[in-house]
Amino acid sequence: MRVLMLGGTFEASKLAHLLVEKRGISATMSFAGRTKAVIAPPIPYRIGGFGGIEGLIGYLRAERIDLLVDATHPFAEQISRHAEIAAARARIPLAVFSRPPWVRTAQDHWVDATDMAAAAAALGSEPKRVFLTIGRLRLEAFAAAPHHFYLIRTIDPPAASPGLPNCRVIHGRGPFAVGAEEKLLREESIDLLVTKNSGGEAAFAKILAARNLRIPVIMVARPGTHLQAPFHDPTQVMDFILRHQLALRGV
Repeated sequence: MRVLMLGGTFEASKLAHLLVEKRGISATMSFAGRTKAVIAPPIPYRIGGFGGIEGLIGYLRAERIDLLVDATHPFAEQISRHAEIAAARARIPLAVFSRPPWVRTAQDHWVDATDMAAAAAALGSEPKRVFLTIGRLRLEAFAAAPHHFYLIRTIDPPAASPGLPNCRVIHGRGPFAVGAEEKLLREESIDLLVTKNSGGEAAFAKILAARNLRIPVIMVARPGTHLQAPFHDPTQVMDFILRHQLALRGV
């Protein structure tokens, strides 16, 4: 059975370690290539896009892929849409594997935002020191609020200047420690944290740090990309794959 996994997340890596142990399954992981230093999985992998929906369909057919797994980032809207369309047109099963979103507690002070523009507007008119942890791709949305100071954390340097008059860029890859995150927030005198509801454990320390220090969080909601309910546990995805493996064998 040939499986293609669209990966790049910690969860995709966990699933890859389960796949490598299964006989009769040949799995390949595909990275989009947006992060320069990828962490190599224990299965064969490729780096780069497919050339849109038609390119992905062509790859699925050329490689005789039996099942597609979308284990991309919860905010990777385009590739997730492409995966659903391509799997349907190639007539192969699709499993969506995504980490569950974070859920606020009574100790959290979250301000919900539907997108980055709404998050920038929610910062308000009074100048603040903002910790921006949204990745590299939507920084320009905060040019609409240039009166704030932005501490921007990304894995890789932004491709271009953020275009913000008062900012500083730092780099880091999770998982992060709560104590280190609290130290950073204190030393930088952060008033507000802006982040995406990516979920997962690797970046959750900043949410705990903000909670402990009573710092408000502007939480950008996930896009409503998936038409089917995602799996949140790698064992559920493995069960899905093994059921289809049996179906291919006619069992």
